[in-house]
Amino acid sequence: MQRTIFEPEHEQFRDSVRRFMQAEVAPHADRWRKEGMVDRETFLKAGEQGLLCVFADEKYGGAGIKDVRFDQIIIEENMRHGDIGFYIHLHSDLVAPYIHKLGNDEQKDRFMPGIVSGETILAVAMTEPGTGSDLAGMKTRAVDKGDHWILNGTKTYISNGILGDLIVVAARTDPDRPHGISLFLVERGMEGFERGRKLEKMGLKSQDTAELFFNDVKIPKANLLGEAGQGFKYLAQMLAQERLIAAICFLGTAQTAFDLTLYYVKERRAFGKPIGAFQNTRFKMAQMRAELDMAQTYIDQCVLLLNDNALSAEDASAAKLLTSELEGRVMDQCVQFHGGAGYMEEYRISRMYTDARISRIFAGTSEIMLEIIGRGLGLDERKMN
Repeated sequence: MQRTIFEPEHEQFRDSVRRFMQAEVAPHADRWRKEGMVDRETFLKAGEQGLLCVFADEKYGGAGIKDVRFDQIIIEENMRHGDIGFYIHLHSDLVAPYIHKLGNDEQKDRFMPGIVSGETILAVAMTEPGTGSDLAGMKTRAVDKGDHWILNGTKTYISNGILGDLIVVAARTDPDRPHGISLFLVERGMEGFERGRKLEKMGLKSQDTAELFFNDVKIPKANLLGEAGQGFKYLAQMLAQERLIAAICFLGTAQTAFDLTLYYVKERRAFGKPIGAFQNTRFKMAQMRAELDMAQTYIDQCVLLLNDNALSAEDASAAKLLTSELEGRVMDQCVQFHGGAGYMEEYRISRMYTDARISRIFAGTSEIMLEIIGRGLGLDERKMN
């Protein structure tokens, strides 16, 4: 289905992004999966190309463009022509906005130039062993010592955990309040900040995911992000954008899987004709095409709402829910159409299948998304009793 949200300058930008992904990312994807990590130099090259934090002010090296459609294009082209493990979207669209929106002038002057250039790679650390979506159960603590904070705790499943140079860390600062959380900027090399093992995962093999340990880390007062005790509110404010960015990724991979499979069913022959000529194949492909187009229309509308600062938590949750569930169904069907080849690691569809399984879990599980949408309908037992 024709998409109508893009202007000519967006399409020109898409062409340049595609060329970058094909030249600087795709050729390294196999090696990255074996090594379990992308090259730091790729972030630098993306910075040189102007693909990191396009929203950042020009004085920091950015383009100053507050239009999420450009970010959407970068994500889509990376999913199609780059590598899913190159977490450019985590760096630019999930973590950098915390610093851009919550940071004071001193913090932005200190960190944003390196973030935009790719010298400073970003990560965010919220999840802990034993707690996922339940931020109120957070055990990592930061104690105010007057002229600094002392941070102690453990985080796990942290994307960019090995590569990350600057980590936005959520920690409890008010033990008497369930949501008494603050955000801190933890820098590579701080004494007491240690990285654990690089975690082995079912999929996303080229994305470095790690445990992080904080043992009496001395955090300068200048590295408190925003106001103390307001971290839960800040995290909630950023979740709508986070979930929409995730949805763009999920739909981008689903679209790619469909395209790969459409080509395959036209070329692969069985019983004397292409398998795409069988009615079952034709009908299943048609169903996927219709669902993908429907989801794309919804996501594009959400992007426009985010541009207008009008994207609600419920709409973002629906975007994340629908695209992650659709991605899972599409991947399963596409593997099925590839037959035995779909189970072989050498085929991209096999790797995409395992990559996609996490989509219904991170950035809030499908069950949490349903809960948010349901509460938005007024179906909240806390308010109905």
